[in-house]
Amino acid sequence: MTTVLVTGANRGLGLALAQLYAADGAEVIVCCRDPETAGALKQLAASSEGRVRIVPLDVADEASIASLKRALGDQPIDILINNAGINGTPKAQSADRIDAEGWITTMRVNALSPVLIAQVLRDNLRRSSEKKLVAISSDLGSTGVDYGSTSSVRSERYAYRASKAALNNGMRGLARDWAADGVLVGILNPGFVRTDMTGARGAASPASISAEESARGLIRRIAELTAANSGAFPDYLGETISW
Repeated sequence: MTTVLVTGANRGLGLALAQLYAADGAEVIVCCRDPETAGALKQLAASSEGRVRIVPLDVADEASIASLKRALGDQPIDILINNAGINGTPKAQSADRIDAEGWITTMRVNALSPVLIAQVLRDNLRRSSEKKLVAISSDLGSTGVDYGSTSSVRSERYAYRASKAALNNGMRGLARDWAADGVLVGILNPGFVRTDMTGARGAASPASISAEESARGLIRRIAELTAANSGAFPDYLGETISW
């Protein structure tokens, strides 16, 4: 049985990934900061016949990451999905003003924590059959994508964009340095998903997609991970994004 661990699984894309993997018969370890308030996760776990396990995790807290490792022990993890992330708003992050503490927090959650979690669970990955490490990134982390001078994502969200670029770089490094262990790394753009994070912009945009649609595409990309495409940067449809 495939074992999947998903961070930030209490809502949105993380919840959709957990639900689809569980429906496919996988053993799913779902992580969130406060399991007591995660009603949808508790419902998923209750209906899973023991295949879904909820583990508390605050990705910004190194002690919490260490606690996750203790809870898992040596359990093999086939697919580790670092999905937890923050927008970095509403604190200022524009060309005119940067909120320094907001920038550091965004970098810690979005770029540093996935690397720390991967390192802590490296042996769990190596003990598994699939050995797949996945980071949910964003095309906003691409230096090569130009959104135009009138785009709000160009003039704002500096911290978010920087954090996703840093995430991409860190994961690409692990794809190279852990290749000898057989670890495969997927750096995936989920598309513009209608979630609490995208808020009113996601709900109003004709280009947005549902969390389930994105999750189905991401699961296909994860299934296709091989040594040949480890460390690449595709979107949920399989289209390669420029770095």
